[in-house]
Amino acid sequence: MFLAVPVAVALAQAPPPQQGGGRGPQGPPPGQVAPRGPLGGVYADNYEPDDATGFVPIFDGKTMTGWDGDPTFWRVENGEIIGETTPEKVVKVNNFLIWRGGKVKDFELKIDFKLSGTNSGIQYRSVEMPELGKWVLKGYQADMDISNGFTGNLHEERGRKPGHVVLARRGEMNRITDGPKYKTLATIGDPKLLRGVMNVQGWNTYHIIARGPVMLQILNGQLISAAIDEDTKNAVAEGLLGFQMHVGPPFKIEYKNILYRKL
Repeated sequence: MFLAVPVAVALAQAPPPQQGGGRGPQGPPPGQVAPRGPLGGVYADNYEPDDATGFVPIFDGKTMTGWDGDPTFWRVENGEIIGETTPEKVVKVNNFLIWRGGKVKDFELKIDFKLSGTNSGIQYRSVEMPELGKWVLKGYQADMDISNGFTGNLHEERGRKPGHVVLARRGEMNRITDGPKYKTLATIGDPKLLRGVMNVQGWNTYHIIARGPVMLQILNGQLISAAIDEDTKNAVAEGLLGFQMHVGPPFKIEYKNILYRKL
């Protein structure tokens, strides 16, 4: 259904678990020698689904401890961080709920989210812009929107000209070099078909991996976009995490099960 991804990207995800004993693809029954692949390699027999080993929660499920944002829009309720706007509480400039536990550099992040309108995003390796207002960030973002037109994009909030840039669209693996220049290295899948990965108005899981210049964004177990940022002037190696409160009509965004792993 989808085109193959490069080997380097494929290695970032474990293959799906197999039924009937958990053996890997074409793995042998117990006691038999593993068959050799077409190039002489042996199929592994220990593939497992990814889990939360090594991850730590950075939201206690009860309070905003460690998080900093405009209380007009953000609250904790029923084990979730909730951001909400109303006709009376309007966002005038994109702002963020910022994690104050430190800057992130090479890391993995797993977050469950549910969006009921407009637009939001998970900001990472980001920088504060106090000259534009309190809680304003610029930097990399795992995008999401209720129309599902941009969900999965690797976005850059207030970044390279013209100011809001898509570094990798859904279904793409791109390289960004000095200029900046954007080069498509490979396709992950048909972007129209990948729209179906998101559970619109239901719960979804973003899994973000950033190591050096390489950033992978995984949505509900599907690699959705990837980028290698080699733009020496604009690439950012470390920064802040945050959740976006976007301008526009009233909406609600919910986050829970926020897990972080330093690499």
